[in-house]
Order: sequence, then structure tokens, then C-alpha cells
Amino acid sequence: MTTTAAPRPPFGRALCAMITPFTASGALDLDGARLLADRLVSEGCDGLVLNGTTGESPTTTDEEKTTLVRAVREAVGNRASVVAGVGTFDTRHTVELALRAEKAGADGVLVVTPYYSRPPQDALEAHFREVADACALPVVLYDIPGRTGTRIEPDTMLRLAEHPRIVAVKDCSYDFLGTQKVLAQTELAYYAGCDEHNLALYAVGGVGYVSTVANVVPRRLRAVLDAFDAGDTALAARLQQRATPLIESVMSSGLPGTVTVKGLLSALGLPAGPVRAPLRPADRETVDGLLARYERLLAD
Repeated sequence: MTTTAAPRPPFGRALCAMITPFTASGALDLDGARLLADRLVSEGCDGLVLNGTTGESPTTTDEEKTTLVRAVREAVGNRASVVAGVGTFDTRHTVELALRAEKAGADGVLVVTPYYSRPPQDALEAHFREVADACALPVVLYDIPGRTGTRIEPDTMLRLAEHPRIVAVKDCSYDFLGTQKVLAQTELAYYAGCDEHNLALYAVGGVGYVSTVANVVPRRLRAVLDAFDAGDTALAARLQQRATPLIESVMSSGLPGTVTVKGLLSALGLPAGPVRAPLRPADRETVDGLLARYERLLAD
């Protein structure tokens, strides 16, 4: 549906793609998850996205995913939205996870493009519609072709926007033109899924971000949106630029953001724990570099 009104943020503006804390032995650390979730919300996050890429969803079990959603929901109560990642390469399995997330107390589900099989656009559309039809929760489409191998093409987005429960997109497409085409013609709420795009997407009609870097500096990233909303676009730009060195270190160091964020959180004494194989922990030199940029940002 064509609209001139800006879409409302269905889950808030400042969302964190939360890590999944593990114990030293590699088990799910529910106490750590509750502590981290409470800190993130207290530090300005409107919502938490669980069991996504940053949450190591490929290596957590269905039961762990559900248990994590339930624990975080209990920890944050109604202070923040909880969006559960449920996407897999199997439509039936994705539907099952969506129904489990709904029962566990999630406010919405994040559904990634099926990976490896690389379905064509008609099959992709059918996949998302089947999940949205099966679950009563609002659906966030997760467009990240760099990981899945398949883009949700803008024309497919336009058709999916007609579904009443498909309400938002986590945009990691790196196709700014295509994104603006969809923004101009639908009421889909677009969240930046790449931290370097947080302000840029917000400025052209996005509703906020789903941020990996927010695991460590939630207030600093929210301040960018707050400044923009207050009409001080120059300040918003400066704040985004100040965060850029840390964003680069976390997201473009040659390591997955999960690895760098967990290394930095552990160095700060915050809940994180190890990553699960096949990922490997960040080395000391990498963590020291992350700490230096983190401290420089806080001192600025």
C-alpha cells in the first residue's frame, strides 16, 4: 500500500541484537542473559532481538532458544520488546520455532531468508507467507544476502508488505536504492541491520536499528537517534561518526560480530562467555584493540 505517512516502530527504535551468554563450559547462561538484558534495557534499548546472527542461532538448540526467550521476557517484563529469531532453511521448522517463541512470550519473530537452498523469489515469498499465516505474532523479515545467498528483492518486499502480520524488515541488504523504493511504497518499518547505516536509514524513513554494537554501547547509539529526533541533525552526524571506529572494529575486523562483541564484553566483566564452534574466540591483540576504541569513544 502506498503511503506518505512515516511507519511506526512496532518494537521501538533502538533494538539490540543480543548475544547469547554461555558459561565457561559452553552451556546456556540464563543468569548472565537476564543480567545483560536488564542492563541493555536500563541503558536505553527499546527492544532485544534474541537468537539471531549475533545470538549464535546456528549452534543453539530449539530448547535453548525457547528457554532464552522465556528468561529474557521475565527479566525485562514490559519495559522492552522481545523479538525472537526463528528463521531456518526449513519452512516447517521455522513455523515450529515461531509457535514456540509465541508461547514463550515473544512480541515478534525475526525470519531470515532460507539459506543454502537459495529458493527463487516465488518460493521465498511463499515461505514468509506460510510463517506469517501460522503464527499470531508480527513478523520481521531479515534480509541479509551476504549470509544467506539470496536477496529479498524489492518487488517481493512490495508483495509481502500486503500481509497484515509482516510489519518490519531488518535490512542488511546493502542496497540503499532498493530499500528506499520499498520505503516509498509501503508501511513496512525498516530497521538498519548494519550499524554503519543506523543514521542514514533513519534519515530516509527507517524506524531505527537492530544493532550488534549496542551490546556494548547502547546509550551512545541511541543518542544518535535522539539527536536526530530533536532536530539537531549535525549532532546526530557527529555522534554517528564518533561511533564509527568502534563499529568498524566490531563489524569489519575480519571476525563475526558475535566474536568481537563477546571478546569485548568479557574484557569489561559483563556476561558473555565463549563462542561455540566453529567460531573461535578473539585473540588478545584483537580484544586490546576493541578496548582501546571503546575507551576512546567513552572519553569523547
